[in-house]
Amino acid sequence: METEVLTKWSIDPTHSEITFKVKHLVISTVTGTFNSFDGTLEAENNNFEDAQISFEADINSIDTNNSDRDTHLKSDDFFNAAEYPKMTFESTSFTKTGDDEYKLTGNLTIRGNTKEITLNATYGGTVVDPYGQTKAGFEVSGKINRKEYGLKWSAVTEAGSVVVSDEVKLLMSVQFVKQN
Repeated sequence: METEVLTKWSIDPTHSEITFKVKHLVISTVTGTFNSFDGTLEAENNNFEDAQISFEADINSIDTNNSDRDTHLKSDDFFNAAEYPKMTFESTSFTKTGDDEYKLTGNLTIRGNTKEITLNATYGGTVVDPYGQTKAGFEVSGKINRKEYGLKWSAVTEAGSVVVSDEVKLLMSVQFVKQN
C-alpha cells in the first residue's frame, strides 16, 4: 500500500490580504491590515480536507491608514509588538462542511495568549497561472474578542459609548502556491 505524500503550499503575499475590522465609537468601523505575513498549508489530497495550516503575521506591519493609531496598536495598550512581535495560528482541524465550505479550527496566539478559534473558509478554486504555478484560493472569516488576547485598552466617551469594540472581525483572502 502506497503512503500519501503531503503536498506543501505556501502563501502568496502579493495576492493575499489579512484584514481586521473593529467598531469605533459604535457608529463606524476601522479597517486594518497586516502587510507582512507568512503561511503554509500541507495537504494529502486536492480537496484539502484535514490540511495542516500554519500562519504568522508581523505585528509591526499593522496598517490602519493612520500612523498615530498604528503606533498605539503596537504599544503595550494593545499588541505590545516589542515583546510579542508575531501573531501566530496553528490549525488543529480543517473540515469540509459543504461543496466549497470548510471549518478551520486552531490555536491563535496574540500577545502570548493562546485560544482556540473556529473560522469559516470558502475554497475559491485551484488554477495554473500564466507562469505555470498552481494556485489555490480561500476566503477565511471569523471573529475574536480582543480582550481574551490581552488587548485590553478601553475608553468610554462622555455620552457612555465605548470607543473600541471588544469584537474584532477577521477577513482573509489568501492565495497559496503549490511547492514542487
